[in-house]
Amino acid sequence: MSFWRLPILLSCLLLLVSGAQAAPLDRAALVADLCGDAGQMGQAGTALLDVAANGSAEDRAWAAPLAGAVLARGLACDEEGAVLAEAGLDALTRAPREPGEKARKPLASLKNRSVFQLADAALALRSASAVGAREAALKTLERKPSQIPDGLLEAAAASETDAGLREQIDALAQTAALNASDPAARIRALASIAENPSRRALTKVSALTSDPAYASNEDFRRAVDAASARIERGIAIGDALATLYNGLSFASILFMAAIGLAIIFGLMGVINLAQGELIMIGAYVTWLVQQGLRYAAPSLLDWYLVLAIPAAFLVTAAIGIAIEVSLLRHLYRRPLMSLLATWAVSLFLINLVRVVFGTQNLQFETPFYVSGGVPVIGDFIFTWNRMFAIAFAIVTLTLTWLVVRKTPLGLNIRAVTQNRDMAACIGIPTRRVDMMAFGLGSGLAGLAGLALSPIYSVNPQMGQNFIIDSFMVVVLGGVGTIAGTVVAALGIGQINVLIEPLWGAVAAKVIVLLMIIAFLQWRPEGLFAVKGRRK
Repeated sequence: MSFWRLPILLSCLLLLVSGAQAAPLDRAALVADLCGDAGQMGQAGTALLDVAANGSAEDRAWAAPLAGAVLARGLACDEEGAVLAEAGLDALTRAPREPGEKARKPLASLKNRSVFQLADAALALRSASAVGAREAALKTLERKPSQIPDGLLEAAAASETDAGLREQIDALAQTAALNASDPAARIRALASIAENPSRRALTKVSALTSDPAYASNEDFRRAVDAASARIERGIAIGDALATLYNGLSFASILFMAAIGLAIIFGLMGVINLAQGELIMIGAYVTWLVQQGLRYAAPSLLDWYLVLAIPAAFLVTAAIGIAIEVSLLRHLYRRPLMSLLATWAVSLFLINLVRVVFGTQNLQFETPFYVSGGVPVIGDFIFTWNRMFAIAFAIVTLTLTWLVVRKTPLGLNIRAVTQNRDMAACIGIPTRRVDMMAFGLGSGLAGLAGLALSPIYSVNPQMGQNFIIDSFMVVVLGGVGTIAGTVVAALGIGQINVLIEPLWGAVAAKVIVLLMIIAFLQWRPEGLFAVKGRRK
């Protein structure tokens, strides 16, 4: 390139940039139009709308009170110009002054009033400092999406600091684009909406099939049909992912509730009807830790779920050991009496908690790591509270497997589970193993209560909702096997989530129970039989 051409190119660029900039606002002319006749007031309202969409921050701040003053008849026009009567400021210079004796207050016509309402909301959306004021302005604009000036919502979304309000602005921008007069702009809006499929988006797009352009414009009709098909595919994928995610979440809860019962039932053959109440005790211990941190260390309150883990495990494990030593140890050869004894313990714990804490649901804080979620596709939202339950169940499964497979206690538990008499003959203290296993199973129930506290209502009756499901998981998986408990929890969780939307929660429980009964008729020992037990 020749060097003599460079100044010419720079000059052209400067001209383009200066041409692209918006013309400076003639504030005096705008104030004069506000005090003019109906036609001039209409021009002023349109100019305020343009300022909201394309004006500088200084011009928007200057224009912000004008539209509201016209609507409230708070603008007083006199020989010197106009005064914002309520504030006692000159409308043009914003210097303090009072209106003249012959000042008049212009009255907007019905048509102009609609324009000024739109301008007032548009300026508030761009200039108001309070989130509530901007949200109220957006609601006003939502009533007239076809009259919103081009670029207003895009500029507002770009400068918006509140994430939730920014999403609402983007949604309204899409709606406004769908109602634009330019078919090309509507087609671009359809492509943008289809990128984020949801049932709300499908409702918007489906409504366009009754639009006159759908019948007269071939390109518009193809765009509507393509967007509808893409959104429907996204919704179907989202629903499938939501079903899998909810099933996995429910399965993690079932596993947490059943793993302790699997160890107790598999080792001692005791049907512990108090296992649900141990889950409830774990949730209440978590609440007590939360309350203690609230008063002793408020800065750590967000971490109460993590800090409550050892407390929930140790307290429920101690209660389990006390039940085994004081009651069940004397009833091992009387299974019916042990069943009734654990039922009595269950009733005692429920009523004890009622007396001490009351019957109302406990209120839990929602830490930042279990609040909110991430939209994925369709209407599927990856929620952090359910992810916490899934991750906690995985960690609990890993630690339980390590204890059972890699520690002397786990070796003794497996030996006693397979053959109690032979284990006693080689010197294993079976009574002590029973006590420690009952404590381990009870402690795991307490951890289940901790994991449930951010998701479910915590009250004295909460344990009753899990005892039946826990036994179904244990029996289906195979008594005393961790792998069987995991697989059974996954199967029951996914099947229950699949059936419940079709026939309801009660029918889903009945159907799952019938399926388990039919399976046990074919394989009575469950999915995984413990070595030494299968005949």
